[in-house]
Amino acid sequence: MHQSGELLKELLLKCGLKNDQEINAFLNPDYDRDLHDPFLMRDMERACVRLYQAIDNNEKIIIYADYDCDGIPGAVILSDLLKKINYKNYEVYIPQRNSEGYGLNLIAIGKFIKSGVQLIITIDLGITAVEEVAEASIAGIDVIITDHHLPHETLPRAFAILNPKVDDYPEKMLCGSGVMFKFVQGFVKKYGEFFKITNGWEKWSLDMAGLATLSDMVPLTGENRAIAYFGMKVLRKSPRPGLQKLLAKMNIDQKYLSEDDVGFMLTPRINAASRMDDPMRAFELLSTIDEVEGDNLAIHLSKINDERKNIVKGIMRDVGKTFSNSPLREMNEVIVVGNPNWRVGVLGLVAGKIMDEYNKPVFVWGKDENDCIKGSCRSPGSVSIVELMTETKEFFLDFGGHELAGGFTVHTEKVHFLEEALSLSFKKLTPSAFGTSPYVGGGTMGVNFDIKFTLNAVNMKNWREIEKMTPFGLANPKPIFLFENVKIEKLKKFGKNGSGEHLEIIFSNKNQEGDENTNTKVVAISFFSGLDSFSKVLEEGINVNLLATFDLSRFRGKEELRLRIEDIY
Repeated sequence: MHQSGELLKELLLKCGLKNDQEINAFLNPDYDRDLHDPFLMRDMERACVRLYQAIDNNEKIIIYADYDCDGIPGAVILSDLLKKINYKNYEVYIPQRNSEGYGLNLIAIGKFIKSGVQLIITIDLGITAVEEVAEASIAGIDVIITDHHLPHETLPRAFAILNPKVDDYPEKMLCGSGVMFKFVQGFVKKYGEFFKITNGWEKWSLDMAGLATLSDMVPLTGENRAIAYFGMKVLRKSPRPGLQKLLAKMNIDQKYLSEDDVGFMLTPRINAASRMDDPMRAFELLSTIDEVEGDNLAIHLSKINDERKNIVKGIMRDVGKTFSNSPLREMNEVIVVGNPNWRVGVLGLVAGKIMDEYNKPVFVWGKDENDCIKGSCRSPGSVSIVELMTETKEFFLDFGGHELAGGFTVHTEKVHFLEEALSLSFKKLTPSAFGTSPYVGGGTMGVNFDIKFTLNAVNMKNWREIEKMTPFGLANPKPIFLFENVKIEKLKKFGKNGSGEHLEIIFSNKNQEGDENTNTKVVAISFFSGLDSFSKVLEEGINVNLLATFDLSRFRGKEELRLRIEDIY
């Protein structure tokens, strides 16, 4: 049995943390030590000076943010700063996902020119907007780009560019709101005293930077770990009325908010605004100081998120039918699937679900309101999705993103040849990966596990050890435990309004030789799963091997330690 502290040591060793200094830095993030100097970004000085000039001259500023749960919190961070110094001559502009699509667009720039805008500050976009930035510059509008996406060959000729992927900033993997947080941190460092902003005031924006860092699937190492760690602390105390109302609607106790609550509950509702309605609703929810408005917006976002779930379910049914009629699915290295009737705004979710099932890069397309074929793509990490599109660029009118996720617009007449072309490019880019599985190490059935455990090790003492490694996420996944030869005592389906879409299983170690506590029972759950969702079809009374993570539920205020199933074989 693991002694106190031993389990944690073993898990940290598996993370590659060997010496006391590395372990201490990981377990005890420090704001001053772990957050880099914002002025290590090449254009930080220029950007701060330009924003100061705009404020000093009362210039009209546009905060132009992406429409997802990375761009929107970044817009909140910057507008919080402008509110703090009582600056009023600014507007937040978030493009419509379905009609305008991702990024800066010329129609919006045209409107800004007409309305006398003098400075545009982008969030989570702009690094590929060469033409749009040129158009603004010709009209006398300066553009400060804050972004984290990969650039194309030519950089826009913006007034300043803050993007760790184009300069020497040490943390290359900041998310979009992370870059905006650094901008605000830099501005407060340089001009805080002038504007009577107390030192460290920007820490209250860590709730938004943390929300975005956890939502945007950037690796939770280095500076990102510190942002996510302190972001969770601030989120649990955040005074934002809209956020508080939304958490209450979901029965989440704010002071116990977990990263799972952020990823599975909060982020989808913020993203639902742009997928189903207007992204400004999500910005208003996070930035409002009005309780009644916060409550109304929380109700609205919850409602449209339910509608979004139904649309995704319908598309997944269509995908199932398409795949059952297509025996070629197993042959190509990349999956492309689409339908002109599918709603473009939800296709990233669909691509993610298909990718999880087939473990291949996936491109899903639909038609937007302007009759353009647009879509979303996801990669399981076997290839950079942007490199894949760059290699096949003659098929696309436009594309962008980062290693694991992206968006694209494709030539109508070429869409039916896209799967074959991308599969050829995949082979060129990953000759060694062709025909091999991306899973490595001591995995079973395609899932790695960290430690073998018995069911009586599922206790609060061990959970407290594991909890010290939070927040979990990309590059710091929850530890997976292998429970061998455990018995399925009871199977139960559960779900909202008796839907039965989730699974609860009671496992026991009955009949296990050499286990002194011969009948420990543990509850394990799996969301959106049935009896045939795993490597083995489930039935009561059989013995199986279980791969699972620890999961502390606080549903309706009751603490319950349980397991969350990864696989059963």
